[in-house]
Amino acid sequence: MHPEKIRSIFALLRTANPAPRSELVYASPFELLVSVVLSAQATDKSVNLATPGLYKVASRPEAMIKLGRRGLERHIKSIGLYRTKAKNLIAACRLLVKKHGGEVPRTREELERLPGVGRKTANVILNTAFGEPTIAVDTHIFRVANRTGIAPGKNVLAVETRLLKAVPDEFKPDAHHWLILHGRYVCKARNPDCPKCLIRDLCEFRHKTAGSST
Repeated sequence: MHPEKIRSIFALLRTANPAPRSELVYASPFELLVSVVLSAQATDKSVNLATPGLYKVASRPEAMIKLGRRGLERHIKSIGLYRTKAKNLIAACRLLVKKHGGEVPRTREELERLPGVGRKTANVILNTAFGEPTIAVDTHIFRVANRTGIAPGKNVLAVETRLLKAVPDEFKPDAHHWLILHGRYVCKARNPDCPKCLIRDLCEFRHKTAGSST
């Protein structure tokens, strides 16, 4: 896709949503870390329903360690893979306390050393908590990047690399949120709502829908 077309796409997304935010509810980098780990193969809505009670009793890694794996499981049992996630989070909390004074690290390398944290989660933390111009590629962003032609790629890393090259610097801090929200609510997997899409005329998707989704 031509660079000027990409710039126009993000300019439209910015006009429609000047200050995009994560739909996860959190009050600190640690709470964001926990919520992002919990959101793997789960919806933000399900995470947001489970975490208020959890964060009332364990908003710091020290408190979560004290809560213990079984105690954590009771708070998050409505979320998929909750046992594995609880195990990883307790281990991550121990490492945060031991290596980082209970604080969430600010580098990708240190984040990815935490149990349950991969490249995507690290990118979300770096971007959303610390304002780094990273772009975390999930299924929604992977689909939007390929479908629109902004940054086609055969795998997540290829799409991330192309997005970082293609997206103008001024849009990078918010690109992750614009793309994920667009994929979640407009450029949906099974029935993209092309008639309501504000970037329809710039998108290079060959199979645009003609009618509104139901």
